[in-house]
Amino acid sequence: MFDTVKEKTDFEWSYTQEPHASRRKEILAKYPQIKKLFGPNPNLKWIVLAMVATQLTACYFIKDASWVTLLITAYCFGGVINHSMTLAIHEISHSLAFGYTRPFANKALAVFGNLIIGVPTAITFKRYHLDHHRYQGSDEYDVDIPHRIEAEMFKYTLGKLIWMTLQPFFYALRPLFVKPKPITLPEVVNAFVIFSFDFLLVYFWGWKPFVYLLGGSLLAMGVHPVAGHFISEHYMFKEGYETYSYYGPLNMITLNVGYHNEHHDFPYIPGSRLPEVRKIAPEYYNNLPYHTSWVKVLYDFITDPNISLYCRTKRKQLPTSLKEDEGTTGHD
Repeated sequence: MFDTVKEKTDFEWSYTQEPHASRRKEILAKYPQIKKLFGPNPNLKWIVLAMVATQLTACYFIKDASWVTLLITAYCFGGVINHSMTLAIHEISHSLAFGYTRPFANKALAVFGNLIIGVPTAITFKRYHLDHHRYQGSDEYDVDIPHRIEAEMFKYTLGKLIWMTLQPFFYALRPLFVKPKPITLPEVVNAFVIFSFDFLLVYFWGWKPFVYLLGGSLLAMGVHPVAGHFISEHYMFKEGYETYSYYGPLNMITLNVGYHNEHHDFPYIPGSRLPEVRKIAPEYYNNLPYHTSWVKVLYDFITDPNISLYCRTKRKQLPTSLKEDEGTTGHD
């Protein structure tokens, strides 16, 4: 499906605006009914509640399990749920749980879902993620792009395998070094709630449930099938394309995050409705390169010498700010 890019020694620099704002405008002019898809997903809060309940139940049973059983369960089961929770928090960051008019409810639900991840991430994630949408590819603002030091240090197959294994640490810590922001009160509250929950978990049930939750979060963000979306979304597998969708079965457990072109075109449409965007406007998506296997994405990324951390599109100029009244970003 892809004509692989040539080996790179620098990022792909673009001197045009990111493609989503112009495509959004064109699609809405042609298919104004897509605006009816805007708005929160009323089922999202129940999905979050079900995942937290499932993981708490698993924690109760895992407290007496062997360490081998714990790690296998964390990789194959718990980590998948926790990864799905990070994507639920991603949806909430776009105000897709309760809408723009209930910011406190969105934050509270995100922090509640954050309980099973092990470390506080929900509030900080939103602050940086919306920059990724507003300034996609910006050399200054888009911290989703690896730093040049990462690209140089983790070259070739072994280096990329190590980077992918450690990817949760780079993903979490990179923003704090590349574009640090002042700590806010909601972030302090987020940290207090999560660390208090961790303390109570260890106090009443011991260390194994905590290791199960945190270990699952780390394992499922590394070399794991569901973590394929980190690579598939914006790493350049075909010259000239900076965002890719994935159309495959793992969308069912990742809130359709694979519909990534559709998501960047319409961030205020929840994942549950993104397939409708493609159905309404197929001519805008069916001809774009896309992925059908996250496992293959990971394999190709690690083993193909022409695919590296440099395979990301960067731009110096800042894209035009997105109009929030068109429902393009989340804001609280």
